[in-house]
Amino acid sequence: MSAAQVPDNADSPTLDDGIRVRSSERWLVVHLPGAHSVASWAIVGGGLSTATAVVWHRVEGSELRPPIDAHQLLGERMVREGLAGAVGLLTSRRLDRYCDTEAIYGSVRARCVATVGLSNAVRIGDPPDSTDSSSPKSGPATVNILCRISTPLRCEALLESLSLAAEARTAALIRAGVRRGTDPLPATGTGTDCIVVAAPDAPSGQSYAGKHTAIGHVIGASVERAVLAGALAWKQERCGGELF
Repeated sequence: MSAAQVPDNADSPTLDDGIRVRSSERWLVVHLPGAHSVASWAIVGGGLSTATAVVWHRVEGSELRPPIDAHQLLGERMVREGLAGAVGLLTSRRLDRYCDTEAIYGSVRARCVATVGLSNAVRIGDPPDSTDSSSPKSGPATVNILCRISTPLRCEALLESLSLAAEARTAALIRAGVRRGTDPLPATGTGTDCIVVAAPDAPSGQSYAGKHTAIGHVIGASVERAVLAGALAWKQERCGGELF
């Protein structure tokens, strides 16, 4: 499935993987087909957990000014929306701009849903105050990624999947020519990126997910395609396709 943009309050077409995606102005909800083992550093439900849904909540920068506790804010809003128990992400990116891609190799498939905002793009190793927040094109944004793998994974493979998804994100940003301000070196992410990987919850699963495996291939391909599409769309919207 190629990168897709959907109107507000629309449901994405349901593929035969059982995943259902629902988008509105303030919420993007990905319903997984049953319980999944999940690894992430998400603001709500982060770490190793079991979940049936991953959600994005759109906020304005003013909503997160100190002394606001972002974890508490998102958790309370998820409860009010009937989304308690889901893995929760925050972004200021328009949620109808999400990208939804799929990669298949043999019997293994991965589906990636991502929102891509790059106003706080940085290069790995930059000092913590390096984001150019004074730019008129900037504003809080982030790269939020969910990659769902079709086959059960053991914990070590789930953690390896996070590494692969992060590598694919960075490869996509380099391909898109994303830079921080006038820095000639490519950005490798933003200061607030989050990645979630999920696989069906089962008593046993695959132990390896490296780049020489079908699992590693579909993770990398689906994530790179989604983030590349999102990065190019962001650049086109914000600066007419020029590098920034």
